[in-house]
Amino acid sequence: MEDEIVSVIPIHYSDLLSPNVHVHQFPLLSRPLQIPPSAATSGKRIRARIKAVARKVEIQVPADTRPGIWNQDKSKQFGVARLEDDREKNQEGSSAKQRDGEEPRLTEVRLQSEQIPQQGVYMLGVIRDDRLHLVPVSETHQFRPTLTYLDLTSRKSGRSKGGAGTDSDSDDYPPDPDEPVPVVAAAKKEKKPAEGKEVQMSARKLVEDRNNSIQGGMSAIRREMLLAMRAVEEEPWQAIEFCDSGTEESNQVFQSILSDDKERLECKTGIATLLKSIRGL
Repeated sequence: MEDEIVSVIPIHYSDLLSPNVHVHQFPLLSRPLQIPPSAATSGKRIRARIKAVARKVEIQVPADTRPGIWNQDKSKQFGVARLEDDREKNQEGSSAKQRDGEEPRLTEVRLQSEQIPQQGVYMLGVIRDDRLHLVPVSETHQFRPTLTYLDLTSRKSGRSKGGAGTDSDSDDYPPDPDEPVPVVAAAKKEKKPAEGKEVQMSARKLVEDRNNSIQGGMSAIRREMLLAMRAVEEEPWQAIEFCDSGTEESNQVFQSILSDDKERLECKTGIATLLKSIRGL
């Protein structure tokens, strides 16, 4: 039994906001991204910044710092760690400005985006007055909390547990898995004369050359990844204004999605051309 057609509504397509329509996904389940009531009462607000070249966005949401649910001691510890982490990454000035002599505290949650490749063409649809308004989506971003300051805290705790003799070792980076493992000289022992064995030098050389080429290729890939990560870190953040859904600015942008243009669009693509353009068919 076929589904009954309930109604037929016209479709309005507009690319007036293109390429500035993005989909932002947050790990918040069903609740919206909003400032806690305690932070709103104290005059705090959500702030945002962007790295245009790296296509990264960061949203800083004030935390709920009520004494019953917020650990002030941990806030001080992590606040110092985040400040040092920002200095290491040349991101000083990213947090809210502190007063002279004020101890740094962790009072916000940072959500940083990762651009997700789009499979096909995404559309944002809004139904208003029995009309479907479609706007193309240019980018999709997934936001996750940034907790890099915990790595700095872990390094500090490792140095304190290891003692003064391990300070230099704990500051080193972990070994590169692509580099050959250094050979450790074993203690010399008196060996018994061994019988001569035949060795295929040509086969061994072929295996070594193959391993070296693989290691060289992996090292090149690793270098490219490190250069890309360094470029992202070195690009400065640019502050942008965050407008909540209840602001007048957001309402104006939302109204611009609704198109009043009544010009009819004609489809000039045949069904055969459409099917050929679909991957996997």
